[in-house]
Amino acid sequence: MRLALNLIWLVLAGFWLFVGYAFAGLVCFVFIITIPFGVASFRMAFYALWPFGRTVVPQPGKTAGSTAGNLLWFALGGWWLALVHLLTGLLLCLTVIGIPLGVANLKLLTVSLRPFGREIVSIEEARARGLTGEAGFGT
Repeated sequence: MRLALNLIWLVLAGFWLFVGYAFAGLVCFVFIITIPFGVASFRMAFYALWPFGRTVVPQPGKTAGSTAGNLLWFALGGWWLALVHLLTGLLLCLTVIGIPLGVANLKLLTVSLRPFGREIVSIEEARARGLTGEAGFGT
């Protein structure tokens, strides 16, 4: 089922999200000081490309640097990324067919708000670590 959902997602939304996040990552690599933002953008790009079967979990041992990075990320654009994911996720949930895609968009909400100090892992790996993922979705 995950494969089918990922393929539908890829065709309808995932490819374009991947292109957008990857382009933002390339722009961030132009300036040396924004390279960490570019790395975070590329992680989100690959998560947006194939979200079903993966989740976002906190990285152990990440504190002050991640918090500072997340505050800068939020101020510079993370809030509008999260807003767009929230609105499109809710719109997709208005149709029965779009509900899984809306849920996937809502999963992207957490990492678009706070990408630093988080990692994207398979659901099986998150369960093996005793974590359920920040989004709380098991897809």
